[in-house]
Amino acid sequence: MSWLDHMPRKTVGLRVKRGLDVAVALGGLIGLSPVLTGIALAELAYHGWPPLFVQPRPGLNGAVFHILKFRTMTDARDDYGALLPDRERMTSFGSFLRASSLDELPELINVLRGEMSLVGPRPLLVSYLDRYNAEQRRRHDMPPGITGLAQVRGRNALSWEEKFALDVEYVDTWSLGLDLQILVQTLVTVLRREGIAAEGSATMPVFQGSAQVATA
Repeated sequence: MSWLDHMPRKTVGLRVKRGLDVAVALGGLIGLSPVLTGIALAELAYHGWPPLFVQPRPGLNGAVFHILKFRTMTDARDDYGALLPDRERMTSFGSFLRASSLDELPELINVLRGEMSLVGPRPLLVSYLDRYNAEQRRRHDMPPGITGLAQVRGRNALSWEEKFALDVEYVDTWSLGLDLQILVQTLVTVLRREGIAAEGSATMPVFQGSAQVATA
């Protein structure tokens, strides 16, 4: 089963979107297999075993799946066993993977399995689900994507509120044409290495919730 099976309406456009997901993900995994193998080997040298970062993330309608990414940090811990800050665990190889977005390539497996789409709101932490307000929660009305509207409009240089507003805009205005436009803009953003990290942070600060919190 894929995200399409859980959509309220399986329109022709959504069926085409899923078909493109499968075709691109399968072609990408096959065509990029030498790159994937090379990165996996380098991961062993820089970050050790395992080469992949696996973490539960909420997808369509908040259903949880396990996202696959290449690791960009070590598991270095302090004397008390707590993980060191991201900036101290990020390696030069990890920074390169993030800047080039190559760390996202294993998500093609998630796309092929039907847990993600090529384009959609980025899947965030499960712990954020209870921190969204009612409007922000609508970002889960479309399947999550490897890239999305927020990623081509500023990526991590945006505030959380700005990113969520763009996610909801994508949900409300989705079309195949918009997906294609985002895919093209993603290539430009990656080449320019724009918005890789939030200001003053190695990654994106934790989302603590907006002023209006959703109620059950």
